[in-house]
Amino acid sequence: MRKLSIIFTLLFTAALLGYSQKYDVNKSDEAIKAFKEKDTGINKHFNTAYGYAVLPSVGKGAIGIGGANGKGSVYKKGNPVADVNMTQITIGFQFGGQSYAEIIFFKDKNAYTRFIEHKFVFSAQASAVALSAGVSVDAPYKDGVLIFTMAKGGLMYEASVGGQKFKVTLYE
Repeated sequence: MRKLSIIFTLLFTAALLGYSQKYDVNKSDEAIKAFKEKDTGINKHFNTAYGYAVLPSVGKGAIGIGGANGKGSVYKKGNPVADVNMTQITIGFQFGGQSYAEIIFFKDKNAYTRFIEHKFVFSAQASAVALSAGVSVDAPYKDGVLIFTMAKGGLMYEASVGGQKFKVTLYE
């Protein structure tokens, strides 16, 4: 039990430290380019979405209790408007570590506003589409949101529940 407390404390501290640093939007632009190279059909979503959040590198690790953290940029109509920090805590059967990129598309102003105003938490029911060639063209929005992930490395075994929470800091 003591080990779990230590792991949770370390994950929570890492998540809090991630909030304080300004993010380099160029990393988000590079991730967008990588997503477009992996599947050109994703251009449809970049061209039609009201906005989107780009997390170029999310690190995730777990031994029973898991955590993830990532930083990125929020775009509105193709222009960067904010930094975003994501934290995730999960519990269940899980072991390993991985790194991935994530893009969250917002179909309309309502979905975008919920995200910007910190009223947005992905629950265990939210599902992401793992990007591969041709998969993005017909991917459906759910509650105004469409999520794509692209693996970068690592190996993770998991059957867990949890959620992602986002903190958005608008540019002034």
